Amino acid sequence: MTSLPTDDLLARVATLTVAEKVTLLTGATAWTTHAHPAIGLAEVVLSDGPAGVRGIEPGTSTSLPAPSALAATWDLEQAARIGRFFAAAARRRGVDVVLAPVLNLQRIPVGGRHFENYSEDPYLTGEVGAAVIAAMQDLGVAACAKHFVANDSETDRTTYVARVDEVTLREAYLPPFHRGAVEAGAWTVMSAYNGLDDGEESAPAGEHRRLLTTLLKQEWGYDGLVVSDWAAARTTAPTANAGMDLVMPGPHGPWQDALVAAVESGEVPESVIDDKVVRLLRLAERVGKLDGVGPAPIPAHLVEEGRSVSRDLAARATVVLRRGAAWPLAAAAARPDATAASSAARPAGPTIALIGANAVEPYVQGGGSAKVRVEHEVSPLEGLTDALDGAPAVVRFARGGAVLAHAPMLGTDLITDPVTGAAGVHLSAHDAGGALLAQESAARTDWTWHYGFPADTAELVLRTTVHLTGDGSHELELGAIGYHDVLVDGELVASVRDDDGAQAVLNSSVNAPLGVRVPVVVEGSRDVGVELRLHVVDTGQYGRLISATLRHALPGPDTGTEIDEAVALAAEADVAVVVVGTNGEVESEGWDRASLALPGRQDELVRRVAAVNPRTVVVVNAGAPVLLPWLDEVDTVLWAWLPGQEFGHALADVLLGRTEPAGRLPWTLPASADDVPVPDGVPVDGVIDYREGTDVGYLGWQRLGRTPALPFGHGLGWTDFAHGEAAVICEPDGGLTVGVDVTNVGPRAGREVVQVYLERPDDPGMLRLAGFAGTDLAAGTGATVTVRVPARALERWGVAGSGSPGWRRVGGTYRVHVGRSVADIRATANVTVEGADVPVADAVVHA
Repeated sequence: MTSLPTDDLLARVATLTVAEKVTLLTGATAWTTHAHPAIGLAEVVLSDGPAGVRGIEPGTSTSLPAPSALAATWDLEQAARIGRFFAAAARRRGVDVVLAPVLNLQRIPVGGRHFENYSEDPYLTGEVGAAVIAAMQDLGVAACAKHFVANDSETDRTTYVARVDEVTLREAYLPPFHRGAVEAGAWTVMSAYNGLDDGEESAPAGEHRRLLTTLLKQEWGYDGLVVSDWAAARTTAPTANAGMDLVMPGPHGPWQDALVAAVESGEVPESVIDDKVVRLLRLAERVGKLDGVGPAPIPAHLVEEGRSVSRDLAARATVVLRRGAAWPLAAAAARPDATAASSAARPAGPTIALIGANAVEPYVQGGGSAKVRVEHEVSPLEGLTDALDGAPAVVRFARGGAVLAHAPMLGTDLITDPVTGAAGVHLSAHDAGGALLAQESAARTDWTWHYGFPADTAELVLRTTVHLTGDGSHELELGAIGYHDVLVDGELVASVRDDDGAQAVLNSSVNAPLGVRVPVVVEGSRDVGVELRLHVVDTGQYGRLISATLRHALPGPDTGTEIDEAVALAAEADVAVVVVGTNGEVESEGWDRASLALPGRQDELVRRVAAVNPRTVVVVNAGAPVLLPWLDEVDTVLWAWLPGQEFGHALADVLLGRTEPAGRLPWTLPASADDVPVPDGVPVDGVIDYREGTDVGYLGWQRLGRTPALPFGHGLGWTDFAHGEAAVICEPDGGLTVGVDVTNVGPRAGREVVQVYLERPDDPGMLRLAGFAGTDLAAGTGATVTVRVPARALERWGVAGSGSPGWRRVGGTYRVHVGRSVADIRATANVTVEGADVPVADAVVHA
């Protein structure tokens, strides 16, 4: 794409007053920018999108597997495919800027947004992110590289200061952004909530001039737009002078009139404002929102159907952690004889015991910015049953105990509006004096993110009658944010006086409000009156809203009884498939996990099932690492990620051998929480000290000499591969080319990922990922796989011979390790290089 000359854009800016310029630099709404027809500028629409493009209008979107699952493919063509899909999905939803990808690192395994990140390794993160960005923008939709930088945990995420030294920034945390924002040319970069202390400047990321201007815009030559994270901009002149270009969300914020005054007083130079408007106009031109050009159409052959993309990626990304002899379960997919006209005539087939709460209520997408509204989510029970329809196999299900702390959402078939008599909840809006402003009836029990009320509303009242049937003790769970009262049958059961404000959004309680639990004993049936009196919560830039949920737990057997039932079912079955995992109460934006353990009694469930059925496969439905204390006790274990809406179909494809589970771990799986090199991201006196330096993830494990449950890069698939010797060539650009012969020695077609690790002469014993490449091979065939190692892999940041900070090529003999993981090395070769200062060549300007 060719861009208009900067002089042309500046000429347009020159026609605007200071107030008009400043108006353009804060959102018009939560998700759109201001239009200004006089200079040809239309509104630009932004939307969340790490695992699916949400859009800003009502409607459904495709839920893709979480970003970690994409990284688990170690396949840059798959990453490009997802970039193209993002672009097509964005066009369908009227979106110009997709707020993805996340280029932060998985510094700690308990990080709340771990699933949104690609990897613990900067090279893998950068390569996958760059492929997504380039493919998306090739089709005219802007990517957003976020969150710049060191935004690697959620505890106190809006206030903590990350203390990261220059070498660690340059060698670990900045490379993915350089690869994505500069080399791939992301048209927008999002600054982070947290602060950064790099030893030279300590400031919130959005006020960090050395980061946003000196490094990003000047040293790297970045010509795109820097947007704040939502509600992260809290000052006027400091953010403006640091290099922030666009404050979101709108229409409120710290700029506007205050920024106009700062320009008029000379605190912020007008030239700084002009540069920001130029960057906004450049973005608008790139996405077709300048001069009425409109976005270019996406070629039809590049538009894929969402369900098939999600299903295929989820299956390919699945990692075989442990493989027994019985898998894949191809025999269960055998179709009956065509002459068997009825099910009664079909031969008896194997029985599959499908066990686990996540088998019927899987966790397919993480909470927060990555969540989209989908038309339908396919559970493992639905997917496996559908895949075996017409086959002799029989699928039987047992839950094996509840794992959620929250009760399920109250069914809308159980509620009646006490005013109208219709099915639903009665909502009334009142002003500060109690006067009725508006009322409505709606058949919904999830009232999160509710904005639909008059502007001068002070309190909303939700009332409904709940019809409960079935003997025993039911439980109503009634939750809300902010000031609120809860009444059940006219009796006050909770009175909360916490004014959550914007924190309700930032800590994600707006998505799953904490509630009061009210036991209700029922004999036969009973009607229960429920009333929630909710003060409207002012969340600042997110607007005035309420967020409430009505939940209901039925009487039923306790977890111990359910586990007994599941074990009995497994003992009678030919095969047991146990689906364990996390859920929305565990993995979400807004908080870090308190534990690496699976919630509930799932570990006990696995051990007991495996003890009675040796043909047991465990499927782990989780985005971030969890402890698997039974890993060596089970025949086969699969890691299925947060796999998107088509989970059930994808899992069936893997279990039945229809799609090769070619995933490799993009992070390290701990055996014990005590062994994790960096166990948490809890600030001390407001500071998170990155004292481990560049030893992120598997490097920390190596440095400390600790052995994880499974190493970075691990993945078995359904077949086996042999590697030959490695051949290494030094290239003129300073990089290396590594070649190795790979043969599929197993019984099935499969995909091998050849991983190249460098052991530097100045840091013996430490293996760092330097390149990778994949190959698809039929059984019994082979190929030579070539892996390119960039010159930067042989360089370190420090003081160069000139006495100035910069990159320097480390001379000496490198050991080049080729293998299937960082701990499974199949070939090693030596190569000697000369040391030298490296000219600064980081700046790349993209059209």
